[in-house]
Amino acid sequence: MARISKKQKADGLYRAILTLKTEEEVYNFFQDLCTVTELRAMEQRFEVAVLLQQGMIYNDILNRTGASSATISRVNRSLSFGHGGYQTYFDRCEGEEPAAEGQPEEA
Repeated sequence: MARISKKQKADGLYRAILTLKTEEEVYNFFQDLCTVTELRAMEQRFEVAVLLQQGMIYNDILNRTGASSATISRVNRSLSFGHGGYQTYFDRCEGEEPAAEGQPEEA
């Protein structure tokens, strides 16, 4: 997968994200940073990643999320051949079932 080179990336953004402490702070930051369309696209890709990780098949993911087959395929490639970002999240949440959107979290 293509990677943004160290020279090309703006470290300030990533450091800013690391300073956020609560879900509300992160939510507010991304509300200010992104358009609604950008946020929805990221949320959808994350939901697709969770469902793929749980073993759901493409057609069921498409029906559940409305994501295109191209989006599902792109997320699947990231899971398999990406830089490990999704996997880091999944590893850190091991033992907790990450809830996909619309799926109630267990109390």
